Amino acid sequence: MESGVGLPYAPENWPKPGDIWSWKVGPRVGGRGTFKDRYLYPPKHLPGLDTEMTRRGNAFRSRLSLERYIRRAFPKADVRKFFASFTWTIPSTDGMSQKQCLVPVYSSDEDPMHENGFDNVVCKAGNDKCRSLMPPSDTKPLPAMPCNICCSEPSFCSDCCCILCCKSISLEHEGYSYVKCEAVVSEGYICGHVAHINCALRAYVAGTIGGSIGLDAEYYCRRCDARKDLVPHVSRFLEICQTVEYQGDVEKILNLGICILRGSRRDNAKELLNCIESTVIKLKCGTSLENLWNDDAPTIWSDFSDIGESKGNDTLQSLQDVTPIEPMPFNHEAEMHKLEEEIRDVLKGLRGAQESEYQIAEARLYAQKECLDDLYRQLEKEKSELSRCGSGTDADSLMTNVVKRLDQIRREVTKLKEMEEVAKGFGRTPRGILEEYFHLNIEE
Repeated sequence: MESGVGLPYAPENWPKPGDIWSWKVGPRVGGRGTFKDRYLYPPKHLPGLDTEMTRRGNAFRSRLSLERYIRRAFPKADVRKFFASFTWTIPSTDGMSQKQCLVPVYSSDEDPMHENGFDNVVCKAGNDKCRSLMPPSDTKPLPAMPCNICCSEPSFCSDCCCILCCKSISLEHEGYSYVKCEAVVSEGYICGHVAHINCALRAYVAGTIGGSIGLDAEYYCRRCDARKDLVPHVSRFLEICQTVEYQGDVEKILNLGICILRGSRRDNAKELLNCIESTVIKLKCGTSLENLWNDDAPTIWSDFSDIGESKGNDTLQSLQDVTPIEPMPFNHEAEMHKLEEEIRDVLKGLRGAQESEYQIAEARLYAQKECLDDLYRQLEKEKSELSRCGSGTDADSLMTNVVKRLDQIRREVTKLKEMEEVAKGFGRTPRGILEEYFHLNIEE
């Protein structure tokens, strides 16, 4: 958070004598001991500054943005000479990396060197509910190490922006909807990037995924390639749901847990999935939230609280001891008889549909055969007349008719070949053939 004016870290006497630029640095320090956030404040009288400044301040935040401005506003200026007149890289005096993802913000009419401005820090993404702005907890977690991909973006905060969609995460209901990568990527630092679970599921980096990635109720971080077990995360869901007032929100949370655990081959994930699904079934059957939490199911969930520290299934309570949900009463034989009747009706309808299609195809194909038979008869007659006729106008006319008849027969034979496509079934026959030759209007 240091600042200064003029050389060596800001130009002097540019573009006019007496013009002094000022500089300021942010809290992040790179691996080489230089500040990663560096701001250059130009004299206010320079032309076209309003179009170059960001909406949160009046400083150039990157060398590229400053270079673009110089080339546009001062086309005759030597850009290389301008940058050579001062030092762009600013070394850290103590080499200490302070809080991540925080940058100073100044109003456009505020003096950038005003001492009160230096104390005003916010989330890079402008999120007032960012986790980095919350009071520190009693336990101090390892600091997150910013990466050189997404964290270099001016509006991305690794504390509250999803690395998959770049939108802010929600802390509603204890932040059930996102996952944070806590893999240690360097001595004393963790990855710290967060992602919406729904985004991770859609991107096939969460849940149970086969193939080369091989996830089993896990989360795969795209930034550090680390894997995170999601079973402990899901095990908190029912406890969270007990504080939720609306059934729709409860179902939303539990359904997310089902999406995470579905397809897992791990025994602990299967047992947890059965417990969640049982709770959802009770809600669907009309059990109120008040009665739901007074039921036996929550006692099972409490045994999953330490699931991340356990190995195998020794710490999991067997679901065999749990009172199962009572099924809805029904007569088994009557139900099977009903299903048999439904299947019989379906097969009867299918046979009727096939017979109807067969009859249509039979009628149209034989009609086309009769058409070709008539054409062949006419061709034989015309050829016979041509053989008995000598040269002259009549002979030329008969020859023309024979040629036309041959062309007509070729077209009708081709048509018959296309109609024979119905041998595959009407469902696999091109729509144009069914409409043109069989007069069937097939809707989209």
